[in-house]
Amino acid sequence: MKKTLYTQNLENIALEAQYPQNYLVDSETGIIETMFSGHLIGVEGFYRELFSENIHIGYGNLQLKNDLELVFESDFETVEMRFMLRGDTLGLDNKNNHQFSFATNQSNIMYANGFCGKALFASQPQGVLFFDVNLPSAFFVRYLPEESKQLYRFLKHIDTQTTAAVNQHNYHITPQMQLTIQDIMHCNRVGIFKKMFIESKVMELLMLQLEQIISAEYKICSISKKDQEKMHAVREIISKNLDKSTSLIDLARKVGTNEFTLKKGFKEVFGTTVFGYWNDLKMQTAKQMLLNENVSISQVAEKTGYKNPQHFTVAFKRKYGITPGKLKQGKL
Repeated sequence: MKKTLYTQNLENIALEAQYPQNYLVDSETGIIETMFSGHLIGVEGFYRELFSENIHIGYGNLQLKNDLELVFESDFETVEMRFMLRGDTLGLDNKNNHQFSFATNQSNIMYANGFCGKALFASQPQGVLFFDVNLPSAFFVRYLPEESKQLYRFLKHIDTQTTAAVNQHNYHITPQMQLTIQDIMHCNRVGIFKKMFIESKVMELLMLQLEQIISAEYKICSISKKDQEKMHAVREIISKNLDKSTSLIDLARKVGTNEFTLKKGFKEVFGTTVFGYWNDLKMQTAKQMLLNENVSISQVAEKTGYKNPQHFTVAFKRKYGITPGKLKQGKL
């Protein structure tokens, strides 16, 4: 099982990796990690891989001054769960004449048996951030629910070894998916416990995607594409202003809509309320800061918009069942 990335002119190998069958690794913990950082594939950034039996995770953040084009080759069969957290990409499969495009906050599940084509990354001021999970097809199909016509069609593509995506239209990355991905990327466990944690989170992520695919079959989006874009703009405002307070009316005005459309549209696009999403994001950010940064509880409270640290402690315990202090001390 081999994957190779070449620069556009094919003169240089940007990244090459060899994997064992079904990612079965020979290590004491059953998990292997690799990290590439610094000047990578002609740009500044990093790319990290984790793999254990039946699971391969790859994610990276590329700082692009110009559009980037890479030639991509792989010689193995895989089902890929792709999450485009930030940026725009286009994949061109020369072998089967398929195109796969992703924009910020979009996801899908794809199948390929060998891939030869191009990967195009559009330059972004804030960088391109992506997260992929690859699973052997035989492992993936164990978890396919029988009631989904969309997934049944996808299974047919797997059976005939035909490159395809579950849906020609991508899905939105939900807040719960975002939080699960953040848990994986910021996991600080080690050894067998890290393996157990990563594998459980991958299964959670797969469950969330399959649930979303099934629910989307019976759901007709009632808001316009323009209003959907406004909902994404609100989400971006929220993400960048965790330490500030605001109202639904103010958020609606900032994106050029009204409070009713905002409440209805945000719930339809992201599956949760504006303030439900905001609170989840605050708590997840606080959790990561407490676990990974040398900051006080008061500082965490302030950075997540709580003027009173006690109010933050109450909200945090309500969310996670543990106080920030005990989490920081490692008393899980």
